Amino acid sequence: MAVNRRSFIRYASLAAAGNAFGLRPFGALNALAQSATDYKALVCVFLYGGNDANNTLIPFDTAGYANYAAIRGPLVLPQNTLLPLTPLPNFALNPNLPDVQSLFNSGTVAIVANVGTLVEPTTRAQYLAGQTVPINLFSHADQQLEWQNAAQSSATPTGWAGRIADTLSANYNANASIPMITSVAGDTLFCNGVDTTPVSVSPGNLGGASCSEGAACASRLETAQALLSFSSGLTLVQADNNITSNAYSYAKTLMDAVQSIAPLQTIFPSNNGLAAQFKQIAQIIQVRSALGVQRQIFFAGLGNFDTHAGQVTLQGKLLAQVSPALAAFYQATQELNVASNVTTFTMSDFSRAFQPNSLLGSDHAWGSHHFVMGGAVKGGKMYGTFPTIALGGPDDSGSNGRWVPSTGAVQYAATLAQWFGVSTAQLPLVFPTIANFPTNNLGFV
Repeated sequence: MAVNRRSFIRYASLAAAGNAFGLRPFGALNALAQSATDYKALVCVFLYGGNDANNTLIPFDTAGYANYAAIRGPLVLPQNTLLPLTPLPNFALNPNLPDVQSLFNSGTVAIVANVGTLVEPTTRAQYLAGQTVPINLFSHADQQLEWQNAAQSSATPTGWAGRIADTLSANYNANASIPMITSVAGDTLFCNGVDTTPVSVSPGNLGGASCSEGAACASRLETAQALLSFSSGLTLVQADNNITSNAYSYAKTLMDAVQSIAPLQTIFPSNNGLAAQFKQIAQIIQVRSALGVQRQIFFAGLGNFDTHAGQVTLQGKLLAQVSPALAAFYQATQELNVASNVTTFTMSDFSRAFQPNSLLGSDHAWGSHHFVMGGAVKGGKMYGTFPTIALGGPDDSGSNGRWVPSTGAVQYAATLAQWFGVSTAQLPLVFPTIANFPTNNLGFV
């Protein structure tokens, strides 16, 4: 992958270009309400660290809950605190997900059960016999990358969103003034393609650059931009200059798009980093016509889900951020008349082992449950197969409740990609292992 194909407005490259001049370039947007036409957007929410799906979606029938409680030990959530799912009476949600409960019950959210990184369909017996599986299972770094690139190896240098942009940009965003992909959570593999690169913005910051040098700021910025036009003769330096130059260009484009625009009426939760990211995404969606885009992909993220200790409290606080943030964002898409044009979905490194550890936490696992939200989502249903909750049972990769995924992350991603506009013929370009699976569309959207 050529060096000048890295992400534009990377925080690292911006800092490298700006620190010498006291500059801190960022991108941000305000608002512009428009009606939807052929517009579509995918919004990825990455839960970094490995969200414990076993305490996110819990068996609620008498026998199922009793089995859950017997195995989970100190991690058990009292049944009377759980949030029942009306269309799915044998299951309930973590008590910190009331907004997600409401969205699921109203048919706006779907659950995809036991999804994980796979090279091909795999059973417990096949795993134990040494069948090919993704590299370095249970490793944070590798599994984050493998979820984001939907390929066999974490070494694959592009993400599946980036490859979608490579495939579709000419068809849908030929006259766009910014890239198809925008990250509000830093530079990630998910966003990087071969021929296309993302723009990254910092939520809530207006202006292409900020400076703490008072009256000297304007001249320092002018000098920094002038330096970027010099030809250094060094490939790496020149490529970095090109990236930073595009950073300034995109920042100006975004600023020009939001001049004199009325703010959103939707209220986003305060003191909630994920909600701030969603608000920024909603504001960018508002100005989609000014930016000339018909297709957009966004990346957001929330960290600290690596709950090796004190899990019940820590995960509860994190899910208490996720739930109202998702609800506010969906409300914003309704306000913008694009609820059926925007599909939001979660990803995470992996789930956690069902068996607790000695620190009142849980360790790295594999298959997990995920939420998909939007007006086009066939919600109020569970897709995929919920695992048999038994240590050493038919879905356990070992003996402590690391579920072998019954659905591949690549199938999950391919379903979203097809809704977005990727054709069946184009799927292998985006997902090189999709032919290994019996179905490429799970039907939840």
